[in-house]
Amino acid sequence: MSELEYAPPGADSLFFDVSFTVAPGEHAALVGANGVGKSTILRILGGDLEPDAGDFALGGTVLQMTQDVGMSSPDDTLREMLIEVAPAALRDAGRALVAAERAMYAGDDDGLAYAEALTHWGDLGGYELETQWAAAARRSVKTEVDDFHTRKVGELSGGERKRLVLDLLLNAGADILLLDEPDNYLDIPTRVWLEEQVKACKSTILMVSHDRTLLERVTSKIVVVEGAGCWVHGGSYATFPEARAKRQELLGDALKRWGDEERRLFHHMKIMKQRAAQNFKNATKANAAETRWEKFVAAGPPPPPVPDQHIHVNLRGADSARRVIVLDGVSVNDLFLPFSDEVHFGERVGLIGPNGTGKSHLMRALAGSEPATTGTVSYGPRTSVGTFTQINDRPDFLGKLCFDIVRERVFDDEKTMKALARYGLAYNAKQAFDTLSGGQKARLEILCLELEGHNVLLLDEPTDNLDIESSEALERALDGFQGTVLAVSHDRTFLARLDRFVMINDAGEVYSLPDYGLAMQALAAPTEVRRLRLAKPLG
Repeated sequence: MSELEYAPPGADSLFFDVSFTVAPGEHAALVGANGVGKSTILRILGGDLEPDAGDFALGGTVLQMTQDVGMSSPDDTLREMLIEVAPAALRDAGRALVAAERAMYAGDDDGLAYAEALTHWGDLGGYELETQWAAAARRSVKTEVDDFHTRKVGELSGGERKRLVLDLLLNAGADILLLDEPDNYLDIPTRVWLEEQVKACKSTILMVSHDRTLLERVTSKIVVVEGAGCWVHGGSYATFPEARAKRQELLGDALKRWGDEERRLFHHMKIMKQRAAQNFKNATKANAAETRWEKFVAAGPPPPPVPDQHIHVNLRGADSARRVIVLDGVSVNDLFLPFSDEVHFGERVGLIGPNGTGKSHLMRALAGSEPATTGTVSYGPRTSVGTFTQINDRPDFLGKLCFDIVRERVFDDEKTMKALARYGLAYNAKQAFDTLSGGQKARLEILCLELEGHNVLLLDEPTDNLDIESSEALERALDGFQGTVLAVSHDRTFLARLDRFVMINDAGEVYSLPDYGLAMQALAAPTEVRRLRLAKPLG
C-alpha cells in the first residue's frame, strides 16, 4: 500500500500518505484511536470503498470479515450471513441465487432464473463452500445446523455467529484475511481459541482489534494509524508501547536538531551577507551560505511527535455503607441457580463466564431494569448507582446532541465544552448521539457517569468499543475511584485490575473466585471449577 488517501463524502481527508507492507504469512494489526480510519482501510483493501489517491496491491485470494458480521436482521438465514464472507465471485453468485430463489417462491419467476443461478453457484464452487460451512458449524455451534437455507441468524448467539465466521475464514486457506474486530462478542474461552487459531493460520492476516492481550499474543507487526498517516512497529504489541514512546522522543529530538541547524545556517548566512556588504570578495561565500540555508528549509523539517489522545476520566465517587449490595437467593429467568453474595464498599468485582450464562441479565437486575425471578437485590444506605450498558442503549440520549446531553449535567456552556474535550469529544459537540461511533458513544456514556457522581458503578463490557488509550484512561480512573465497581468484561487486561470474581458457568452454577489467576483457570475449564482450590460455590 502506497500513499493511500481517503475522505468521506463532504468531509476533510480522514487519512493520507498511508503506506505500509505486510509480508506473506505475517500477522499484522492496525491500531489507532477511534475514528482514525482503521476500518476504512480494511474496507478499501476489501474492495468496498475506493481511495481518493494512492495505490495498493493484494497478492492472492482475499477474504474479509467486517466488525458487524452477523449483526444484520435476525430473520436472515445462516446462508445469507455466510455468503457475505465468501470470495467475491461466490458472494455475487450467492446473492443472485438467494434473489432468484425468493422470486421463484413469490411467483415472480418460473424457475428458469433460479436454475441458472444454481448452476452458476455450483460451477464456481458453491457446493464445496457449503461443505466448509457444515464443517465450521459442527465445530462452532452448540446445536446441530441441519439446513443453512432455513436456520435463522437470530437462533445463534452473537458469540456463536462470530465464532462460526472466524472458524470458516481461518480454515479456508485464503492467501489474505482482513479481520475487523474479530474478538468482539467473544467470551474469554473463545478468545483463547481465536488466539490459537490465528497463530496456527498460514494466511497473511491484517486485523483491527482493541484486545491488548490478543494483540500481544498473535501479532508480528503493528501498523499505527495516527497523525493522518501511519508508521510501522516491526514487533508484537507487547513491545509497542515502549517503541511508541521512544519514537515520540526521537521525533522530538530530531525536530529540535532541525530547528537548531536551521537557526545556525540562517545566522551564518546573515553574517556572510554583512561581510559581503563590507567587502565584495565575500559575495560568493554569502551566496553559497544563502543557497545552503534555502535548500535546508525547502527540504522541510522532520515530522513532529504525534499529539497524544488525551482522555482524562475523573470518577470521583463518595463514601457509602460497608455493605453496598446484598443478593439473597437471586436468579433471573432460570438462567443460573439462585445464589447469595455481598459486595462491600470499595470492591472491584468482575462478573465472568461463557456467553449466554446470564451475566447481562444479572446486571440489569442489579440496575433495577429487569426484575429478579427469585430472591432480592438490596442496596445499603448512601448508595448512588450508575450503569454502563453493553450496547450503549440509552433511549434518553436518542435525538440529542452531545453538547446538550452533557450540559444537562453541568448546567454551564464552558464547563460542558471542557468536559467533552477531556474525553476527546469536543469536535462531536454538535453531533447527535445516534450518529456517533461505538467508541464515541461509550466515551460519552462514561463521561455522564463521571458527571453524575455515582459511588456504585455497574459496567457491562465498558471497554468493548473503546480504543486502547481510552480503555487505559478508564482503568486509571477506576484505580482512583472512591466507590464500588461491578463489571462484566471479556477484556483480560481490564479484568486483571479487579479484586475478585463471580463466575457463572454453562450449568448455571455460581462461584466466587478470589483472584485473577484463579478466574482464568476457571474460565479455561468451567466444568472443572469445583476442583479448583479456593473456588467457593455461591448457590
